[in-house]
Amino acid sequence: MNTKVVDPAIIEKANQWLQDSYDEDTRLAVQNMIQFDESELIESFYRDLEFGTGGLRGIMGTGTNRMNKYTVGTATQGLANYLLSSFPIENGISAAIAFDSRNKSQYFAQVAANILAANGIKVYLFENLRPTPELSYAVRKLKCKAGIVITASHNPKEYNGYKVYWDDGGQLVPPHDKNVITEVQKIKSVDDIKFTGGEDNIVMIGSEIDESYINKIKSLSLNPDIIKKHKDLNIVFTAIHGTGAVSVPPALKAFGFTNVNTVEEQMVPDGNFPTVISPNPEEKAAMSMALDKAREINADLILATDPDADRVGVGVKDNKGQYILLNGNQSASLLIYYLVTQWEKKGKLTGKEYIVKTIVTSELLKDIARSRNIDSFDVLTGFKYIAEIIRQHEGERVFIGGGEESYGYLVGDFVRDKDAVSSCCMLAETAAWAKEQGLTMYELLIDIYTQFGFYLEDLISVTKKGKSGAEEIKAMMDGYRSNPPESINGLHVLSVKDYQAQTETILLTGKKYPIELPKSDALQFILEGGSKITVRPSGTEPKIKFYFGVKGQLKNKDHFFEVNNAMRSNLEGMIDAMGLR
Repeated sequence: MNTKVVDPAIIEKANQWLQDSYDEDTRLAVQNMIQFDESELIESFYRDLEFGTGGLRGIMGTGTNRMNKYTVGTATQGLANYLLSSFPIENGISAAIAFDSRNKSQYFAQVAANILAANGIKVYLFENLRPTPELSYAVRKLKCKAGIVITASHNPKEYNGYKVYWDDGGQLVPPHDKNVITEVQKIKSVDDIKFTGGEDNIVMIGSEIDESYINKIKSLSLNPDIIKKHKDLNIVFTAIHGTGAVSVPPALKAFGFTNVNTVEEQMVPDGNFPTVISPNPEEKAAMSMALDKAREINADLILATDPDADRVGVGVKDNKGQYILLNGNQSASLLIYYLVTQWEKKGKLTGKEYIVKTIVTSELLKDIARSRNIDSFDVLTGFKYIAEIIRQHEGERVFIGGGEESYGYLVGDFVRDKDAVSSCCMLAETAAWAKEQGLTMYELLIDIYTQFGFYLEDLISVTKKGKSGAEEIKAMMDGYRSNPPESINGLHVLSVKDYQAQTETILLTGKKYPIELPKSDALQFILEGGSKITVRPSGTEPKIKFYFGVKGQLKNKDHFFEVNNAMRSNLEGMIDAMGLR
């Protein structure tokens, strides 16, 4: 390779990884890149894998921009240093660690456990793979100061990740996120990382936490008598080779559902995800085997979880008898509608209850809550912000539920991250309740639209990989900020919300209003008639995301397909107008 065309800073970084402090396999991999693979060398070393506000996520491999023993080690040592500076060690500091089914997840979990333990921190390490929400629960149950889960959620198989939780069971929020990042950045050498020396501080955990977690989920049930009546609700479940296989079937059984049919090929944990291209329940291809199973047995409900079981995809039968997949906004709307109507029916509403949604999630959730005089909070994208609201109101107000359009929902507050295990149970209970009313889930959704307005949403993700892709995404965001559209598909843009500048600008007058949320690289175009478009770079993937939402009126459910087609045409027009087709 002609190293003259490679940035000297990259060569310098790579050469540091040839030192004896790194293991032999790592040194050999770096040497091969230097000699034979210029493009891989650049991608592996052009930057440090960023420890962001949620932790790490990246492609597994060798280099500063990859998930490996040393990048995980640096992150963990930084976390250990912050924990030691935040809490007196003599009082005891503990952390819980879980991992999913991805390749090297268990290895990275053990690396992290060893480092925390070597720093004198007691570690509760799950003996086998467990869902992310159970890690959040364990942090709270065991009164830990922090938690780590090794997962890249629904990313492709090449990826892995590292998420950090604080003592409330929620992901890191200010000031802890920035403080941990500062400590991580202080580590300049792998020699500063304590990889061994405290193995006696590691305690293995498993079934006792499982039992406690599932009992808490069972306590969420609002209508156990209805479940008894419809215990044979015909459910298809797939774990898509992830941790849902460990927890979802036992949780559904604890709820009382007796007819859960699993997609056996996808119940085997496997980080190669052999039956799917991507283990993402948001994608129809990942749900194809579950759809086939549903058709075979005439199922009432399809449920699918991602590798770390914090997201759930839902499939139902439409009014034409065809199985369809609900989007995240629709599933969230069904869940929130069920929760608030049953809380009202059972006299549980006291005026202190609330729900939380993200800024890119359907306004329908807010409308449903408002109909019962329940407050609704909007937060930035990311479930850590929902957890932060719960923490702020702890002991004073009651969190009913919340969610985000990306298939993540939470019921109750004993977990502080999106929870596909409890969500599967509560969505199944919603389906049983609908059946008791003589409705399918699809018919219930149409009834909700007739009550509150017809909301239709779509998400377009544009992938831009590598260094050049990151630069292109930044240029796109800069362009939207400096020259926002005045109209989109014939609809006037009324205002632009810039969450980075924390201002909303009224285009007609130029008047600006403050946005009372933390800074975030996101833009929203508010259009006439209740439509909106949100643009933001993904925080976990090399993508820029466009969230489209239109609103219409459905006065009679018999007109559903007609109104749906008209709104879909409007939505497609907006997508075309943004140059995304």
